[in-house]
Amino acid sequence: MRAPRFLYNTKLKLKAIVGILLAFFILDIGSALVYPNVEKYRRYDPKMSSMMEYRIRQVRAEGKKIHIIRRWVPFSRISPYIVKAVLIGEDDSFWHNSGFDINGMEAALERDIKTHRLKAGGSTITQQLARNLFLTPSRNPVRKLKEAILAWRLNRDLSKRRILELYLNYAEWGHGIFGIGAASLHYFGIPASMLSPEQAARLATVLPNPNIYSPTRPDRYVLRRSAIIYRVMVKRGIVMPDYEEAMNPAKEKTPEGKPAFPGESTTAKAAGHGHPPFLNFTAK
Repeated sequence: MRAPRFLYNTKLKLKAIVGILLAFFILDIGSALVYPNVEKYRRYDPKMSSMMEYRIRQVRAEGKKIHIIRRWVPFSRISPYIVKAVLIGEDDSFWHNSGFDINGMEAALERDIKTHRLKAGGSTITQQLARNLFLTPSRNPVRKLKEAILAWRLNRDLSKRRILELYLNYAEWGHGIFGIGAASLHYFGIPASMLSPEQAARLATVLPNPNIYSPTRPDRYVLRRSAIIYRVMVKRGIVMPDYEEAMNPAKEKTPEGKPAFPGESTTAKAAGHGHPPFLNFTAK
């Protein structure tokens, strides 16, 4: 017995809809292969990033205001300690990967499957830069695929030094605080070139969730994670505690009266802004 004609037509319509949706899906992902023009970022430093625009839209939807602060700092004027701390904390294979870490992405996917949730994770510094510059933090497979493609293009067209420079200048470090220049002034009252190993470890620790964690009001997680990053820097010879202690004899104490880190100085205390930021405005 033949199926009624209307059922046959319904199946055709459903197939057509699925085909159109699939075509849009492929085109949307494929667009990341050609757009935006990644090569121009060899020298181009945009005033606003996609993440900054996303945060503005987000607070506007909540009927609130956000004060955006960003101060550009050339790579040569960024403390090597924050560079090393961020690499240790966020992407230890940075110098050797192709913009994305397959093993890290597989591990993150396995965690998502086990917890039945889509969570950010397994992203390299280059992937995070792609997300900060061009995308949003939405947790969907399409965004993740576009992020991987854009990261591959950034890795292909930009030097590793330039990727780090862009990342450190556009990373989110708190509510309305973008870039290491604004973060170092906001939290420690010093330029990015003067960040100590301990301050760098704290700043690197809060990167995964800067709107929850604070480098100057650390909870147990921040204290533990930043101490691990600091110990790795010592183990690799990036930091020499005896030298740091000789150069900075005054030590910051924890509430228990113990140094927060070996050789940590009192400059790790938060202070106010001391320099005019490159970008400073309130979005309503």
